[in-house]
Amino acid sequence: MLLNMIEQGPQNGDLSRPPVVFLHGLFGRGRNFGFFQRRIAATRRTLALDLRNHGQSPHGAMDYPTLAADVRETLAAHDALPATVVGHSMGGKVAMMLALSFCTDVHSLLVADIAPATGGFAQSYQLAHKMAALRLPAMLDRVGADALLQQFIEEKPIRDLMMTNLTLGEHPHWNIGIQDIVASMPAIIGWPQLGAQIHYDGPTLFIAGGRSPYIQPANYPVMRQLFPHYQLKVIPDAGHWVHAQAPAEFLNLLNLFLDVP
Repeated sequence: MLLNMIEQGPQNGDLSRPPVVFLHGLFGRGRNFGFFQRRIAATRRTLALDLRNHGQSPHGAMDYPTLAADVRETLAAHDALPATVVGHSMGGKVAMMLALSFCTDVHSLLVADIAPATGGFAQSYQLAHKMAALRLPAMLDRVGADALLQQFIEEKPIRDLMMTNLTLGEHPHWNIGIQDIVASMPAIIGWPQLGAQIHYDGPTLFIAGGRSPYIQPANYPVMRQLFPHYQLKVIPDAGHWVHAQAPAEFLNLLNLFLDVP
């Protein structure tokens, strides 16, 4: 499946280095990484993808091998392999699966606040079902949408994120594949069983939020098995949305990582 993407790059710069690819989390879209993409694009070719069922990409059943194959097919179609791949949450799992399945297509890997393990989406599971069951009126504006979503989403930043997935006005509707997402939630929460010999030898950086529970010491042995050269950096005051909650610190770590040959 070819995915929708946003591409940015320097007018005059060294395009010989691998492009940088951004993969968003569940209910997000490529433009969620816009702050970072604009800054990295000053010197590097960048591509921010909408994963299937998100943004303007096509819809369909989801699991991590399928999502990784979508990304590889899209990057190959745009002559963007091998690439440095940056993924947050669900996008981090997609990035890991891409590196493990097509290791020569991934120059280096940055994973934001998710581990190669089952878990990490308990609240999202409930949220997806509530979104799918929500009855939308014949006409809906932003104020009305905010009031509807407030019934089950207390945090305004999360409501604002969810509203980017609504087409407002007459005959409002979700513009994401909400039914496919709901049906695929067990696979999204999960993590595939992999062969004992599967691993990715390239440079790998995990960035964890210090207030997030999604990367724990119990995950370290599997992280080392699958990504033997990984490093872990923690941003103490950030939660799961580590790049949004600590953008300056995240950008600094990203820039340092991109400077690795």
